Amino acid sequence: MIFDKLKKFLIVFDSPEVDSPPVFSSGDVVSGRVVLELSAESSVESLKLHAEGFAKVHWTESRSAGSSTAYTQNYSDEVEYLNRREVLLQADNGQLTTLPAGRHEYPFSFQLPEETLVTSFEGKHGSIRYWVKVKLHRPWCTVKKIKKEFTVIEPIDINTPSLLAPQAGTKEKMARAWYRNFGQVSITAKIDRKGYTPGEVIPVFAEFDNSTSRSVVPKAYITQTQTFIARGTMKQKRSVVATLCGDAVGARRRETWHGRAIKIPPVGPSILQCRIIKVEYMLRVCVDVPGTSKLCLELPLVMGTIPLHPFGSRTSSVSSQYSLNLEWLRMAIPEQPEPPPEYSSVVTEEESVQNSAARQEEDLSGVLERPFMAYVQEFRFRPPPVYSEVDPNPQPFNMRPRCMTC
Repeated sequence: MIFDKLKKFLIVFDSPEVDSPPVFSSGDVVSGRVVLELSAESSVESLKLHAEGFAKVHWTESRSAGSSTAYTQNYSDEVEYLNRREVLLQADNGQLTTLPAGRHEYPFSFQLPEETLVTSFEGKHGSIRYWVKVKLHRPWCTVKKIKKEFTVIEPIDINTPSLLAPQAGTKEKMARAWYRNFGQVSITAKIDRKGYTPGEVIPVFAEFDNSTSRSVVPKAYITQTQTFIARGTMKQKRSVVATLCGDAVGARRRETWHGRAIKIPPVGPSILQCRIIKVEYMLRVCVDVPGTSKLCLELPLVMGTIPLHPFGSRTSSVSSQYSLNLEWLRMAIPEQPEPPPEYSSVVTEEESVQNSAARQEEDLSGVLERPFMAYVQEFRFRPPPVYSEVDPNPQPFNMRPRCMTC
């Protein structure tokens, strides 16, 4: 039988590294070979290759139409990204091709579309897959099929102005339970940029102001949201991929995070260009308030594939740190500066008399030989002058104003 004659039938992709499967992106050339190994001479009608790429979603929802009637609603949709066909073996006149026993290899090569593809993805209600399928047609036999998938990753460069921009926000909430107000809780948070790559550490700068009568616990999460869209309906799946827990903030106290680190685990890149599947990431800075729902501030993230360049990293970190320091500095400086204290409250009358007498007895003959730093130090430790909003030496009213042109 012909089935006994076919010992091997497989697809092998060309890869720069032997032990790792190849990864492609838009415009790349996918190449490889189809391997046939026969134990005896066999006749073949054709050997055809079909490369495909689809994004597909599907889920069901049960709905009730009455007390005793229920039905299931199906939602599905798909988007085609790749469709290429190639004939690897077929006689021109439609005759059979006789292959001798042994190993036969048929190379193939095709180019992926230049327009932007979508990164390969596997989710609960949908997937984005690319594959090569080969069919072997032989007389008096069923069609033999093999299929092998390959990975596509669309590059996302985080070294762009939109992804290097700092992300910040503020949110507040009145804590209530059983119609009773416990006070207000507020969150102010900032990160130095929007784009990151897996394995990086995100320094979180945040301030938690707890004006309630209860202790609260600040936390930070990195969440992944998978969105599936079909027939105008949306299905989402959320998961937490990283967690950061802070110390409890006591009642009527304030806590500040000066760059608390949260590390990004190995996750897939963001998918934002697909019409029916989206993968988005978010940094959520939250406060757990006992007896009521939590307060959360969300800062968007984009998981890229091209890491931050050293020059871009230095520029971004310095600029963001500078702006961040200015922001915290504004929080620390009061709106109206307080006046300096009066002289009498700093130096007593006896010390003032002693200081004036000591200055009169001081020998000033070698004053120019003293180092300049001595004068600076002496000036630094002298008490401030008397502060008064009223001029102690007002100008007499009967004095004739001086002419500035004379």
